[in-house]
Amino acid sequence: MPVPILKQGDTLIASVVAALTDEDLIQLRDDLAQRIGTVRARGVVIDVTALDVLDSFATRTLRGIAYTAKLRGAETVIVGIQPEVAFAMVQLGLTMEGVSTALDLEQGLAVLSSKRNQRDAR
Repeated sequence: MPVPILKQGDTLIASVVAALTDEDLIQLRDDLAQRIGTVRARGVVIDVTALDVLDSFATRTLRGIAYTAKLRGAETVIVGIQPEVAFAMVQLGLTMEGVSTALDLEQGLAVLSSKRNQRDAR
């Protein structure tokens, strides 16, 4: 199932609304990498609130999406990781090292805004 990607200003918002197959994750990666350049996005928010599990492949792919976006000029924030998912990720040693996370979409957009302000102040 394709993940809808919405544009709000210079930010892309991908809302995962159902469990994703490995192919869906790869498609999301490819779609976001393409759209970042097409719309000249400076930020990406990936909302995973609907997911009740993040396995090692999904975690690696989300990290890869964030690194790819950064190479394309956009900061990424992963939002909505459920408490049970966070506990399981810690138990399995899965990390989002180097990737910003936030509680929800509102906080994720605030994180992006703060990063932009810091970058613009330099």
